[in-house]
Amino acid sequence: MAHCELILGGARSGKSSLAQKRAASLTNGSNIIYIATATAGDSEMAARIQHHKQNRPTEWQVVEQPIYLADTIAQHDKPNTVILVDCLTLWLTNLLCNANTSLLAQQKNALLSVLLQPQGNIILVSNETGLGVIPADPLSRQFVDEAGWLHQQIAQQVNRVTYCIAGLEHSLKNE
Repeated sequence: MAHCELILGGARSGKSSLAQKRAASLTNGSNIIYIATATAGDSEMAARIQHHKQNRPTEWQVVEQPIYLADTIAQHDKPNTVILVDCLTLWLTNLLCNANTSLLAQQKNALLSVLLQPQGNIILVSNETGLGVIPADPLSRQFVDEAGWLHQQIAQQVNRVTYCIAGLEHSLKNE
């Protein structure tokens, strides 16, 4: 049965590892599409991307898509397939930093729409950003706000929401 799940957590909380385990358990390791949203803007980010590549099974199909996430999900969403998106907050950053200011609302609405009736299983990974202090600069505040609103909207739609901290999972919603 198709389902959609959101896995939230802080940096290095274990959320990506948990998402990979869940994806493998749903299909016995086959028919997994890994959608990577990161772009390597500097050497530190390039190292993070390399770390994720090394910890991901080589037989998984990888699609790099920093902007048009909904279209990519729709293209690959099929019965008996798992789509793992890692991660929504990097995708959101790419949209916020895009010169086309209408792209954020357009792509967010497209994502929410494509998640309404998945044919296969979709696992979304995202960073919980709203637990710290309010950022000092406007772009960072907008990012925290947009991420929080996106998480709330997705959490209302999906079957399962899990919060990961210190490598431990905490179920927030499980239908």
